Formats: sequence, C-alpha cells, structure tokens
Amino acid sequence: MKVWILGIGMGPAHVTAEVASALRSADYIVASEKSSDDSLLALRRSIVDAYAASTPIVAVADPARDRSPGLTEPGYTRAVADWHAARAQRYADVLRARGGTAAFLVWGDPALYDSTIRIVEQVKALGVELDYEVLPGISAPQLLAARHRIVLHEVGRPVHITTGRRLAEAVVAGQDNIVAMLNPEALDLSAVADWTIWWGANLGAAGERLVTGRVSEVAEEIAAARAAARAEAGWVMDVFLVRRT
Repeated sequence: MKVWILGIGMGPAHVTAEVASALRSADYIVASEKSSDDSLLALRRSIVDAYAASTPIVAVADPARDRSPGLTEPGYTRAVADWHAARAQRYADVLRARGGTAAFLVWGDPALYDSTIRIVEQVKALGVELDYEVLPGISAPQLLAARHRIVLHEVGRPVHITTGRRLAEAVVAGQDNIVAMLNPEALDLSAVADWTIWWGANLGAAGERLVTGRVSEVAEEIAAARAAARAEAGWVMDVFLVRRT
C-alpha cells in the first residue's frame, strides 16, 4: 500500500499544488482525534473539503500521553516514545484493515518538530507492508518570519531552532538567535528577559496573534494573547524568535 505524509502549513491557503494533487490521489486520510470536539480535526476537515471533498477522514482516538509538568528530560523522552508507539499501533490497525492509499496531514512541515515520519517507520516495523512519500509544507518559523516581516537570522549568522523546554539550555550553550517551538503553557522566559522577541500564535489560522518587543516588557501581553488565541480557536500553537539585543 501507499502512504503520503503531507505538509499542510496551517490551513487551506498554505497547501501547495503538489500536496493538493497527492491529497486527491488518496483513498482516505488518517487523523488523530484528541476529543469528541477536536478543533484541529475540524480544521483538517476544512482542508480536505477544499481539495478532495469526497475523500473520507478516518479519525483515530489519540492515545493518552504523560504531560506532567515536572517530568525530567529522560521522563519526557520516555513519555513521548510510549505515545508514539501507541499511535503507531493504532495507525497500523487502520492501515491493515483498509489498505489502499492513505494520507497523513502534518501541521507545518513534516521535517521540523513533527514525528509522523518516525511513527510511519514504526508502523512498517509492526509488519505493515507500505511505501511512503513525504511532501513539504510551510513551516511555523517561515510563517513567523513572514508575519513579522523579518529575516530569521542576521547577515552571515546562524539561527538555532529548538523547543521551549530547551530554551534555557540553548542560552547557556551560547546561542543568541533562537527559534522556539512546541512551547509549554507556562514557559519561563527569564533567561532571555533582556532580549527581543517576535512571537506568534495560530499563524495563518483562527486566533492568530502577534507580539514583538523586549521580553521583560511584553511577557504579560504574550500570556494574554496566547489565552485569547486558545479561546477563539479552541487550540493554540505558538512559536517565537528571541535575539540577544
């Protein structure tokens, strides 16, 4: 059987012609469902409706994951590994039962802080015979830079991309131009209090919010904007660039 792993940015306007063509070739879409009123699943449906309205979505109940705030780094790694393994098993059951050509829709780009490729590899390891292809999408850092009308790095300088959990670690390591993704609810920004931040939530989708300024001066504004984005859309994904002033 064939599996497509398709980067979809954050909505119908971000879907490339190449991805739209692959979407139309699929017999069905496999998508995780976190709750009975999953707003992100509804957004996936709107994307499918825009390009392949007759293609069904097979919703798969997403396994529970340990999200305890006090998890150590090894504990976090184990929790994510267990979650991925459980997802792989559920996806394998669907793919075995349905066969044909399936597609997974990935927020942003499959190559950047997403594990769909890893999970499909685990599905193969479970004995499901399949071939898969990956098509890129517009990533969160790209959207952030476009919305703020900035370049992610200064001339001839690097940009370091990491997760919110590892922001302080990156600062200690000497990084001074950092993009952070997968940010927890109450992210500690004290390590970059005097830096400049370009922050965005739900970029290109319902609830989009943008904030920029010195971290110490806009931290409360960011917290309020994040809450407002969640209230409007029912979910929130945020990303930011911080640069030593």
